[in-house]
Amino acid sequence: MSHRTIIAVVGGSTCTSEEAEWATAVGRLIAKGGAVLLCGGLGGVMEAAARGAQQAGGLTLGLLPGSDPALANPHIDVALATGMGEMRNALLVRVAGAVIAIGGGWGTLSEIALAQRIETPVVGLHDAFTSAVDIPRVERPEEAVRWALEQAERREV
Repeated sequence: MSHRTIIAVVGGSTCTSEEAEWATAVGRLIAKGGAVLLCGGLGGVMEAAARGAQQAGGLTLGLLPGSDPALANPHIDVALATGMGEMRNALLVRVAGAVIAIGGGWGTLSEIALAQRIETPVVGLHDAFTSAVDIPRVERPEEAVRWALEQAERREV
């Protein structure tokens, strides 16, 4: 049985059209890179990334905060309803080989902090926290995905 790399995309449940474009491109590139896309399974950046991955024939996993898998966005192939609320953020960054943060609010910041704490590689693609956290940053979706795939290959989960 082969192991597939899991790349998490984190960001706001609402987002700008530009953030949605970046997330869609990131999702598409993750799928083309042969990795599984993991996200929180809801709207905004999560939905855009999952849409991009599905468009490219990739597999999408959603770790939902609630108990109802039907609340996942329509681009989630496997909806895992954790019933854990925001505590699912720790699970998300623990499972991922690397994390890409796009835009975001407090939930995204918590995911970045948790990833840093447990040494899961995280990169910001126009994230909202440039003055709050010191993480590698890139300007283009291609750079984010290339960085995440390289980091995930070096890391054992």
